[in-house]
Amino acid sequence: MSMDKSIINKYELVVGLEVHAQLNTASKIFAGDANEFGKSPNTNISVITLGHPGTLPKLNKSAAEKAIKMGLACHSRISEYNIFDRKNYFYPDLPKGFQTTQDKTPICIGGYLDVITKSGKKSRVKLNRIHMEDDAGKSSHLENEPETAVDLNRAGTALIEIVTEPEIHDAEEANAFLTEVRKIVRYLDISDGNMEEGSLRCDANISVRLKGETKLGKKCEVKNMNSMRNVQRAIEHEFIRQIELIEKGIDFNSETRNFDADTGTTSSLRNKETLNDYRYFPEPDLPPFIVTEEKVAEIKASMPSLPYELVEKFTKEYGLPEYDAIVLTDNREIATYAEELFTKTSNVKSASNWLMGPIKSYLNKSDLSIDKLGLEPAKVAELIQLVDDGKVSTSVAQQELFPAFIKKPDSSAEALAQEMNLIQESGDDFIKPIIDEVLAKFPDKVKAYKKGKKGLIGMFMGEVMKLSGGKVEPKKAKQLVQEALEA
Repeated sequence: MSMDKSIINKYELVVGLEVHAQLNTASKIFAGDANEFGKSPNTNISVITLGHPGTLPKLNKSAAEKAIKMGLACHSRISEYNIFDRKNYFYPDLPKGFQTTQDKTPICIGGYLDVITKSGKKSRVKLNRIHMEDDAGKSSHLENEPETAVDLNRAGTALIEIVTEPEIHDAEEANAFLTEVRKIVRYLDISDGNMEEGSLRCDANISVRLKGETKLGKKCEVKNMNSMRNVQRAIEHEFIRQIELIEKGIDFNSETRNFDADTGTTSSLRNKETLNDYRYFPEPDLPPFIVTEEKVAEIKASMPSLPYELVEKFTKEYGLPEYDAIVLTDNREIATYAEELFTKTSNVKSASNWLMGPIKSYLNKSDLSIDKLGLEPAKVAELIQLVDDGKVSTSVAQQELFPAFIKKPDSSAEALAQEMNLIQESGDDFIKPIIDEVLAKFPDKVKAYKKGKKGLIGMFMGEVMKLSGGKVEPKKAKQLVQEALEA
């Protein structure tokens, strides 16, 4: 779609997100069935999952603890008194005929997450709530087949639903929020956050209004977005689509829409002009559960440092640029490795450069996680110290010594550099004859330098490095070259 920017600028985008994260509990939220992805259809089921009469659910304690962890990470207030409710609606893959959820008493109330978009914009996304519920099964509609296949393995899987306030005004901000949520659930180890497998799912409630208006416009809920990028694309498309309808004076219904990743467009699924009557009522088979202050404190004490906490630590305590800190905390394993490495070296910026440069490149090329690197942080600190001491150049350390060190991690960096004949020479007796040979080779350049063309120092240094095989210490060599030229 294309539209004049002056028209677009009249309107404000309003988005609220509903993010479902499957919790990685060993069993389901109300039954002992195994919670495993990829198993044969309809094998991880039981009479409770199937909703047989007379069966009684029992709350999975681990699910509640993981939900509390997410709430604490999102600065939410944890509810002391909790009940579950029945949300009644029919789906072929919901065998009970209702969903067990939290309507009146979400376990986490309010909260926020601070996010940074790829363009550098910082914002605070406010949360309405985080509540627990069970997942439905999965229906598969096979091409050219009249039947629908139903797999109930997913039915009863523990979910948390993270609901934002309708205060997001930028599609990129929505992307950043979802990225931050995925990062946090992985740090907390409560979900794998895999959107492709459906363990992290997002619905976007999108409306537009004229700038300055306070009343929300008609809302369309967009579903079936299986990546961060597709969430952003769907919001961008829907923003323009709704503006076009408003500008043309076309009334439209509040509805649920599907996103097509191939075309980047949305299409109508079902009408939502009036709210569905889910007939919520308290779940009679599950007693209320109490979350004490002592329990919350115990859970909080067990939590790891979170990405936003590590960004603050890396910038304030270690003096790293914010960009470095954000990149290094994108992955919990990298962040943990970085934090240990920073305690082993005084050159934290160099350590950051190593992690974001040659180490990350090697891991990506080898398709490895950092725990498979084979070099402990203390060993990387040895490489950094060799460069800082002027014993090897940065390029030699990264391109020659580092790959060899990975193959011989039990060696010391300096011993390996000696073995490979990579140690730089800084002694006058080694460097001066090389300089003399270079100056004798380029008498015209020497005269030009003496007449004021000081930029030629780079050419002389290049020749010295080449003739020495890169073994002279650059700072010392440059000093001696200048002395020789100005003698």
